Amino acid sequence: MPFNYEKNSAAIYKESFATIRAETDLSAFTTEEEIIAVRMIHASGMIELAHSIQFSSEFAAVARAALDKGAPILCDTKMVSEGITRARLSKSNKIICTLQDASVNAMAIKAGNTRSAVAVELWRPYLEGALVAIGNAPTALFHLLNLLQNSDYPRPAAIIGCPVGFVGALESKEALMLSAPVPYCITTGRLGGSAITVAAINALASSVE
Repeated sequence: MPFNYEKNSAAIYKESFATIRAETDLSAFTTEEEIIAVRMIHASGMIELAHSIQFSSEFAAVARAALDKGAPILCDTKMVSEGITRARLSKSNKIICTLQDASVNAMAIKAGNTRSAVAVELWRPYLEGALVAIGNAPTALFHLLNLLQNSDYPRPAAIIGCPVGFVGALESKEALMLSAPVPYCITTGRLGGSAITVAAINALASSVE
């Protein structure tokens, strides 16, 4: 006997977002934040993720304005950069991931750091006013925060800091909240990852679910 299932993609999306709103307490979020949080929950399949999503007060407005101005999106991994829905970017924003740059291996060896961390240094020409999206590597977030301690270093408009894992993920996000060099969005603790980070970007790029 063949399995019966919903085949209409638009209907699947509509029911998915309706289910999230019906089953999740979203009262902690502003209207703009709710749009982002719902899409992050959708990407994770976890209603309980709502308790882990935290925004600084100006993040949603600042990040969306940056994208509307055509700001580049700087990603820690190709998993993040490839997940962004280009059609949602009305300004055809540049999506940049420097992890595969030919110089990164030598930089990492010289610095005694991870490839993900040193690849952040190659963001400098694009960093001013950019949207940063870190969805995998805690070392990338830590290194960026260290660079931003220099007041002369270019400042991004906002940071999505959702690295995932058991070593450094929680601590790097706590460091982002503590230092708060620019508006931010995080998932607390060990939770995070590419899909959740991409979901936040796609929500910021267009309010159409």
